[in-house]
Amino acid sequence: MRFHIKSIILWPRSDQRGPRILRLAEGKLNVITGASKTGKSAVIPIIDYCLGSERCAVPVMTIRDACSWFGIVIGTSEGEKLLARREPGNQQSTGDMFLLEGNTVEIPQSIVDKNTNVDGVKRMLDRLAGLSNLGFDPTGLAGGFKGRPSFRDLLAFTFQPQNIVANPDVLFFGADTVEHKEKLRTIFPYVLGAVTPELLARQWEIDMLVRELRRKERELDAQRQASSQWRAELHTWVSEARDLGMLSSELAVLGRRDDELLVALEEVITKTSADTNVTDTALDAAAIESATLDQEEGALSLQLSEVKARIENMTRLRATVDDYTGAIKKQRDRLQLSRWLRDLAEIQDPMCPVCGGPFHGAEEELNVLCDALANVEATARHLDPIPAVFDKELVQVRETIRNLSDRLKGVRIRQEAVVTRSTRIRDEQWRRASVDRFLGRMEQALKVMKAPQGDPTFTAEVADLKERLASLRAASSDATARDRQRGALQYVSASMARFLPGLDTERPQDPAVLNIDDLTVRVTGSSGRPDFLWEIGSGANWLSYHVATLLALHELFLSQMGNPVPSLLVLDQPSQVYFPRKLAGRQVIGDDPVLADEDLEAVKKVFEVLGSAIEKFADGLQILVLDHAGSDVWGASQNVHLVEEWRDGAALVPSEWL
Repeated sequence: MRFHIKSIILWPRSDQRGPRILRLAEGKLNVITGASKTGKSAVIPIIDYCLGSERCAVPVMTIRDACSWFGIVIGTSEGEKLLARREPGNQQSTGDMFLLEGNTVEIPQSIVDKNTNVDGVKRMLDRLAGLSNLGFDPTGLAGGFKGRPSFRDLLAFTFQPQNIVANPDVLFFGADTVEHKEKLRTIFPYVLGAVTPELLARQWEIDMLVRELRRKERELDAQRQASSQWRAELHTWVSEARDLGMLSSELAVLGRRDDELLVALEEVITKTSADTNVTDTALDAAAIESATLDQEEGALSLQLSEVKARIENMTRLRATVDDYTGAIKKQRDRLQLSRWLRDLAEIQDPMCPVCGGPFHGAEEELNVLCDALANVEATARHLDPIPAVFDKELVQVRETIRNLSDRLKGVRIRQEAVVTRSTRIRDEQWRRASVDRFLGRMEQALKVMKAPQGDPTFTAEVADLKERLASLRAASSDATARDRQRGALQYVSASMARFLPGLDTERPQDPAVLNIDDLTVRVTGSSGRPDFLWEIGSGANWLSYHVATLLALHELFLSQMGNPVPSLLVLDQPSQVYFPRKLAGRQVIGDDPVLADEDLEAVKKVFEVLGSAIEKFADGLQILVLDHAGSDVWGASQNVHLVEEWRDGAALVPSEWL
């Protein structure tokens, strides 16, 4: 992912001073050199804070007391973006951020207020990196460590702060906490290119299809069992159809084949309960009256529902107008006091009737309140009351509801009387209900009885799901992902073997392997015994393996199309392993370590390897080194850009800010 820092910015608390800007070169080995306590170790926390860290790790006192905002300008494939974040004050962090985007951005002299927040910036960075929105566990049972990858996770490969750059136990930024360590183990196959966004999507689709297939297979088994049971009860269905008058006695005789009975039942389900009406019942006067009342009841019910909907809308409108009018009146009543107070303020030497203090300086606030009162009164004057015709219409609608309700009640009383008088009508109603229930059950039963292996459509869906699963599993095999991961780690090991001989390590020819399970380096000697990084002594060795591993990983990332890891590497104090212990502990402002000749050469090797890596990666990687070492150490290295030198009073924060 193309991601270079073009500027690091600090805004002072005073509006009379402009921002402090550190300008970096893209695709170069940038160096900020300086004495102790000049602010070098604050650079990584500033960058990290602007990239959405949960807490502000910028050192308190001098730097945070002098600055109001911190910011960086980054160069991306979409152009430049300014990311600034407010100094959190007494809090651990703040979500207030300021974002500018464009082909080029102009750094503002000051930032008045936020225009976004840290969550919005994180989403933007995730999108820039092209990260998948899917987690590594489709079931969601593995917890937060298996959640979706984020841009924040990728910074493990970007920063090497002072406590990490030569640490024998921790190789990556953030891996000194359990949470980040577990997440880093999870995302490592993803950043290595072994697990791609497409593979994650297929894994999620496989999980979804497996759950759908299991559900459909259970339903299909239930259908098959029901089919066997219902075919055994086929003659029972035929008998019931005959008893309800839906099937002739000739078709329901014993001895007929199952297929003949199924055909007869298929004709049955095309009928309705009306087809069972008996002629003398249809001609019965009570039946005719009952049918007429049914129609009248339906028409009245429809009219009543329409009128009820109308009165509900009218009532809701009345309530809304009343609420608004009440709110305006309440505002006017509250603001009435302001005019009285302003009249008092116009008296010579007025005193506040509430607190007894003078009114001096309050005139402007009282004028604002009086203006607000005038606006509220104007609004109230222009507010049209509900017209009288509305109330008249509301009364008419309520009267219509009462009339319709009375008519409907009368129809139902007459209908109940007809049913009470006619036993035949009661029997016929029961008969029709029985026929309708039978036809509904029969229609569903026939679908299953006609297919001994279940519903053909359902069976085809199950077969299609199995075919899709087989295809997805073939394209998403674990063996393929393991092969890609093995190939990526071999690439990293080969790159480390090229970088290590140029560094100050005791075993430059021994094969070194990145172990992503333990997040460390394993070195195998001539005896065949593998030694982990923490088992190898000397800070020089630890520094060498840190530098070689990070450079090798970035070489892999840059070789892959669309890799999400930022093409940025920041190292803080790589030469610290060669400091005299007493100097490293004292840290007096202005002190510089005086290195022995052999230590000086060792530090030179680090810069030379970093410079040669910049050349090899063809400006794809940007490196920033923060160190005591001066130009006598790195001056001869290639592709070096001196950002600033902080000595003789120069520092990250200008002295006039303090």
